[in-house]
Amino acid sequence: MVAIPTHMTAIAIRTPGGPEVLEPVRIPVPAAAPGELLVRVAAAGINRPDILQRKGHYAPPPGTTPIPGLEVAGTVVALGSGTTRYRVGDHVCALVAGGGYAEYSAVPEPQALPIPNGITEVQAASLPETYFTVWANVFDQGAIKPGERLLVHGGSGGVGSAAIQIASALGHDVLATAGTEAKCVACRAFGARVAIPYRAGADFAGPVKAATGGEGVDVVLDCLGVPAMRQNLDVLKPRGRLAMIAFLEASRGEVELLPALFKRITLFGSVLRARSVAEKGALAAALEARVWPLLAAGRMVPPIDSTFPLAQAAQAQTRMEARAHVGKIVLTTGN
Repeated sequence: MVAIPTHMTAIAIRTPGGPEVLEPVRIPVPAAAPGELLVRVAAAGINRPDILQRKGHYAPPPGTTPIPGLEVAGTVVALGSGTTRYRVGDHVCALVAGGGYAEYSAVPEPQALPIPNGITEVQAASLPETYFTVWANVFDQGAIKPGERLLVHGGSGGVGSAAIQIASALGHDVLATAGTEAKCVACRAFGARVAIPYRAGADFAGPVKAATGGEGVDVVLDCLGVPAMRQNLDVLKPRGRLAMIAFLEASRGEVELLPALFKRITLFGSVLRARSVAEKGALAAALEARVWPLLAAGRMVPPIDSTFPLAQAAQAQTRMEARAHVGKIVLTTGN
């Protein structure tokens, strides 16, 4: 029997605004509802949707806690009715729809995965949001096939580094863009064959075509948005797929879409948070089968940029907004 306190420290959003609106509060420890695990959180990943939520642009799904945080790692301390796989004391990482910035988090069991051998809890906390996003967009909806080529924008960030590592480990030729030459060095270390320094308005289509013998790529994982659309369509092969997961440059503007018709390109957008537990559980099962063995074998090492104590969530988000990080930023609770 594990002693569970009645209250815990969590990070609340006082009002929409800058990082300073994040504040530690004392709130009741959540209960594990039917089908859920209660996890004593050791570490929680920081992600850009957390920043959007803090600014008032990305509300939690109905019925979800307003506490931010989309991924956790720690120890199972209680089981809701109907759970079947895990036991108290198991070490897991998990995708959550909210509540990660806290000492305890209630987790739907299908969204939890065992921490791979050799992976620390800090590293494990960096996995779910990014790995689920990559699998959903590149391998599921993007349907990348053996021998196909991938272009990853923002390759030094959390999602970008995960996409490079997973795709290259599974045998794909990967190209990437990143904001500085130092970040491009990191992309190549992650497994990108080619990494192109890119700032808004710069040419990446030319270097991509040069690096692929004029062929281009089959799938683009895009976090830039409308300003990069023309070049994305330019580098995509006929029947290519463009996965849009964020809009760091802009989500509005004029763009010429005629190339999408002639090339029969598929454009799709994707969010993860609002998906059903069943959908997220299917992604978890695919990751456990295809990617978890690669982590356990040491073929991929999740890059951690920095860690911050839970109470310093504001400083952690400030670092993310500065876009100076390489890999993931993670909060630690001391649990």
